[in-house]
Parts: sequence; C-alpha cells; structure tokens
Amino acid sequence: MSEAPTTLQTADIMRILDLLPHRYPFLLVDKIIEIDGDNSCIGIKNVTFNEPQFTGHFPTRPIFPGVYLIEGMAQTAGAICVASKISQQEKPKQVFFMTIDKVKFRKPVEPGDRVEFHMKKLNNRRNMWWYRGEAKVDGSLVCEAEVSAMLVMD
Repeated sequence: MSEAPTTLQTADIMRILDLLPHRYPFLLVDKIIEIDGDNSCIGIKNVTFNEPQFTGHFPTRPIFPGVYLIEGMAQTAGAICVASKISQQEKPKQVFFMTIDKVKFRKPVEPGDRVEFHMKKLNNRRNMWWYRGEAKVDGSLVCEAEVSAMLVMD
C-alpha cells in the first residue's frame, strides 16, 4: 500500500514570532519550509555581517558561533512542536531546550551564508520531543546534533 501524499507547510517570520518567545538578536530562524507536522522540517537562517556577534567573533575573520547553529536547530524543532500542539487546539505556555547530544562542527559559517536546519523527529513522549538536526550551507554539512525540547502546558 502507498501512503497518501503529505501536504508540506511553511512558516514565515511572522508565524515564527507567534510560535517562539525569542526575539532579535536571539531569534535564529528566519523561515521554516517543508514542515511535515512535527516529524520534520527545514529552518532557514540568513547570516548577515551586521549581526552583533560578529563584532567579537572574530573581528578579523567573522565566523558564526557554533552554539548559535545548535540554538537555531533547537528553535526550528521547537517551533514545529508548538505548531503541532496548536493544531490540536492546545497552546503551550513555553518551550524549553532540554538536551544536546552528538554534536559535531564540520565547517565554519560566515556572513553571506544561508544555513538550512534539517530537523527530523526521533521520538516524542507526552510533552518531550527529540530531534536529529543537520545544518547545511549550499548542501554541505556544517554541523550536526541531537536536541530535545519540552513544552510547558497550562
């Protein structure tokens, strides 16, 4: 038997602002594309030179901090977790980043790069979600990790 095709959703910046509590300069996802429920998605981060972290990381060779790549993965996964609960008529009070495992940094990310956070759900129990993420620039793997999120409900 074949499964019915899934209609993939997207989230623009205004939708992301509704889903996440993060704001500039710490909102690290500009758009989410190819959302398949809470199963998978691709978050987009456009890295620009005028971001505040580049004044100190590093002045002579600006490199996007690796921890920001991990946070971008967590924000991307958190947003689709919240969206999945809202679709079930439940609105979480908060989303928390819980764990980071199996992190590997492969290549530096620089201003002008477009990072794609490819997130795939590993598991979900009650209010906890676990995801495997890969950050890619121009199809090349720059970072990978497993992250988890917890939703705080009313």
